[in-house]
Amino acid sequence: MQVIYQRCAGLDVHKKTVTACRRNGKEQEVKTFGTTTPDLLELVDWLLEWECTHVAMESTGDYWKPVYNLLEGNLEVLLVNAQHVKYVPGRKTDVKDAEWLAELLQHGLLKASFIPPAPQRVLRDLTRYRSNLVQERASVVNRVQKLLESANIKLSSVATDILGVSGRAMLDAIVTGHTAPETMAQLAKGRLRNKIPQLEKALIGIVLDHHRFLLAKQLAHIDFLDEQIASISAEIDGQIHKMGQSQKPKALNTEQAVELLDTIPGVDKTTAEVIVAELGTDMSRFRTSSHAASWAGLSPGNHQSGGKHYSGRTRKGNRALRSGLVQAAWAASRTRDTYLSAQYRRLAGRRGNKRAIVAVAHSILVIAYHILDRQQPYQELGANYFDERRKESVLHRLMKRINNLGYQVSLEPTVA
Repeated sequence: MQVIYQRCAGLDVHKKTVTACRRNGKEQEVKTFGTTTPDLLELVDWLLEWECTHVAMESTGDYWKPVYNLLEGNLEVLLVNAQHVKYVPGRKTDVKDAEWLAELLQHGLLKASFIPPAPQRVLRDLTRYRSNLVQERASVVNRVQKLLESANIKLSSVATDILGVSGRAMLDAIVTGHTAPETMAQLAKGRLRNKIPQLEKALIGIVLDHHRFLLAKQLAHIDFLDEQIASISAEIDGQIHKMGQSQKPKALNTEQAVELLDTIPGVDKTTAEVIVAELGTDMSRFRTSSHAASWAGLSPGNHQSGGKHYSGRTRKGNRALRSGLVQAAWAASRTRDTYLSAQYRRLAGRRGNKRAIVAVAHSILVIAYHILDRQQPYQELGANYFDERRKESVLHRLMKRINNLGYQVSLEPTVA
């Protein structure tokens, strides 16, 4: 078999140890190192003794990151999917795994995973942590709702957002002990004042001391999370600005990329920041938009055998990007007179809501790919795009339905 890399190495990475196998042609040597920084620096020196140019290791949890931090810049590192080299009989020891990785790498049989540059990895950490805090805040809001139900307070049945301006004022009143429903109902603001009679009935409950104690702690927790989210959002803005200043002149500026992505229906500034953090601004790393969608886990599966097509469920991909795009798809499905909302309605009736949302998320990713690749804002196709593509078929179908109802119609084009 042809040798692609003469001097290379394979690493089997674990929490406490790293088993390394370096190869020079047919000659090889195996050694085990620790995972502390001094031990990993010793590993780097050990690999450079044989002038290794490429190193391969499996993407095992987060244990590969300390190794990658020290190898980056010294050698070409290939982070490979463990499943691609997993199903080989008789090779399940640390030494055998390292030798097998080194042998596969030497003959060019490994496909490297995409690892973004360091500034983008920093942005990823920030956006992912913010997403975790937003999810935690949603969990605390659900706990508040559960507590109100246990106290016979039906505020959510009247107010859409129990933590809005009006709802928060009523909850603070409950904490301080002012539980008169007439008094709390008068705290309503805006259009909620039209529902004061319903509020008075909904705010009649059985509020005990432990309810007030727990509610106060939960509201304080929500305030703390709001401060953390705002602080991290400010840090994300600073990181995006820093990345934009350090980019090459002809490259798409990170701040401009966020502004361009914000033009997509359903995509707000937060989602645009997630797309930039996960996908980046340089689309040359993906051959086509289909490859980007497959990497994100939004492409239909391909399972065909014996002439039969089986389940086409999507495969695993970038969970942070997929989650953000699905949320954007739900928002886009509720927009008016847009291509994405029309696509959702077109698919939801036949395939169901969830499949339709995944299809819309796939479309948003394809749109984002071309926006970043061409550096142009989103161009709206309109809600009637699908009807215009098959105008004759739509007219024939509608006329046939009308004829089946017992009516005869004739069509004449309107004058523009």
